[in-house]
Amino acid sequence: MDSTERAAQIALILIAAVLVTAALDLAEAIFAPLTLALVAGVVLSPLSDFWEKRGFSPAFGAMVGLVATLVAVALLAAFFYPLVYRLIEQAPKVWADMQDVIESIREMRKGMAEVGENVAAAVATTDTPTVAAAAPEAAPAAEESVGIPSVTDAILAAPAILSKILIFAGALFFFLLTRSDIYSYVTIRLCPPAGRAALAKRLRRAERNVSRYFLTITVINAGLGVIVGTAFQLLGLPDAMIWGVVTFLVNYVVYLGPAIYIVVLAFVGVAEFDGFMAMAPAVTYVFLNSIEGQFVTPALVGKHLSVNPLLVFLALIFGLWLWGPIGGIVAIPLMLWVLVLIDAIKDREGASALATAA
Repeated sequence: MDSTERAAQIALILIAAVLVTAALDLAEAIFAPLTLALVAGVVLSPLSDFWEKRGFSPAFGAMVGLVATLVAVALLAAFFYPLVYRLIEQAPKVWADMQDVIESIREMRKGMAEVGENVAAAVATTDTPTVAAAAPEAAPAAEESVGIPSVTDAILAAPAILSKILIFAGALFFFLLTRSDIYSYVTIRLCPPAGRAALAKRLRRAERNVSRYFLTITVINAGLGVIVGTAFQLLGLPDAMIWGVVTFLVNYVVYLGPAIYIVVLAFVGVAEFDGFMAMAPAVTYVFLNSIEGQFVTPALVGKHLSVNPLLVFLALIFGLWLWGPIGGIVAIPLMLWVLVLIDAIKDREGASALATAA
């Protein structure tokens, strides 16, 4: 009977997990910006505490955090506009260069096939001459035009984007404003009086560790962005400092972010340089990112691995599958918050939980 009840409980948990995942997927427009706002609120919690300790009201600290976040997002959007415009301008050249590379590979393969046929004909022992029918060359595929969003598309997408921004801004402000009340409500509802103090301590510890982790990773990513931007400037890559900012951002999405960025840099190198220099941006980034991942991050974030890298990777994949880039951003902080909350990660001087994750 006990085994039957246990199996029934496991089945109910699995069904509930599937239903929750489906609900999160269907309501992505609401839950994705809401979750991002909660993660941002946890990260910005030390800023709110800073103002409250100096006698300012919680509303002031919440407003400062909200304004700082929105200004940072607006500055990034304005900063990236020249880069996006340049990439659109360079798209035809990149496509033409890639077509030349593909055509060279085709010619090389065709030449190797002809050599093979000649060798086979030379060693043939047939009495009658063999007439090889020339295979008709496949007609080159028609180039597919890459559709670029028009002004009409932007206007139609504006309400959805604006609604997500409003959800994010409202959730962030009210979480920063009332997070102490939220923690108190959770401890009262979920724990008996004897365990409320311990749960409140866990919530604060989880918040502190996530904030420390994010701050440390932000400093590391900023340093990597400056170094990569400087290296690209020395290589002569246009908009090198903007690419440094891109480096800073993509490093938040561990594993997959740098992998995709390497491919992007390969296309950028083809667009901007010729010959072996075409691979210089990608190779430079791989070298500098390897140094950061193998030496800098373990030294600053922590030397002891507390979370299995496979768990980090699975959380990232699930977040990207569920909500795309937003899911990739919130997956690691949420995982760290949950693990600290359930005491799977003990409190340390720094956020040493994800030493190999960044």
